[in-house]
Formats: sequence, C-alpha cells, structure tokens
Amino acid sequence: MFEIRIICDPADTDRVTDALSQAFTTGPVRQHPTRDGKRLRLYVTADHHSNTGPWPTPGEAYALAPSIVSEIGWTAQTAADKPFGSRLPRDFWLRKAALLDRIALQDVGDDAAEVANEAAERLMSLDDAGVICDPRHYVRQQYAHWITNQ
Repeated sequence: MFEIRIICDPADTDRVTDALSQAFTTGPVRQHPTRDGKRLRLYVTADHHSNTGPWPTPGEAYALAPSIVSEIGWTAQTAADKPFGSRLPRDFWLRKAALLDRIALQDVGDDAAEVANEAAERLMSLDDAGVICDPRHYVRQQYAHWITNQ
C-alpha cells in the first residue's frame, strides 16, 4: 500500500480520481487547497490491483469441500494436536476461515458473519494480501484453488 499526492486544477479532480481508481485499488480521496488557493492537492491511499479475480461463488468454492461437521472435527483436532509453541500452517487458517464462511452463509446470525470476517482478515494478513477485496471472497478464491490442487 502507498500514498499518492497529486496537485491539479480543480476542474480536473474528477478525471484524475477516476483514472486513479482504474489504475489502483484506492481509498477515499482527501482534498486540500494549495497555498496559493488556485489548485487542489489530492491525497489517496492506493494499492496495486490484484490479478487474482474472478471471485468464485460460495457454491463453486466449496463444491469439493468435506461436510461442515467433518471440517469442524478436523479443525478442532489439528488445533488440539499442535505442539506447544509451534505455529499452525496456512492450510489450517485457510480451512478454518472457509469453515466459518460456510457456517455464516447458512444465515445463522450476525455473529457468525462477524467471526467469518475476522478469520478471513486473519488469513489475508497471514498471506500479506493487502486490501484487495472482501475478505470472505478472498477465502473462497484461495480455498477453491487449494482444494482443486489437493
């Protein structure tokens, strides 16, 4: 992620911000007048577009997944068997995030969706993925890729 600063004529602001959003994944644009008051300074946080799309639907992502009950068992057993002081592998965090996403998709309440989002954000952080999409979409894409290559 990086910060972009542009100084431009106020009439060009919309054109410049549109071009930035097409070239990068951008946050909100902050505008401040220049010292002379004739132009605008635009500040925007940006990141490179991900070349990872398209995002699979939940049905596509989880078509080959084991049952939810089976995944709950695997997740619990893997966490319990982890040697003290060691880290769990990426596959654990991916499968856990996918499991929580699948549970949240069953519309069991806002708490399930919140927990699924937190797990998805943890996976994105682990992968150093940056803010490229909805975290749960990222989990579905990564899970679909992982399960088809097993």
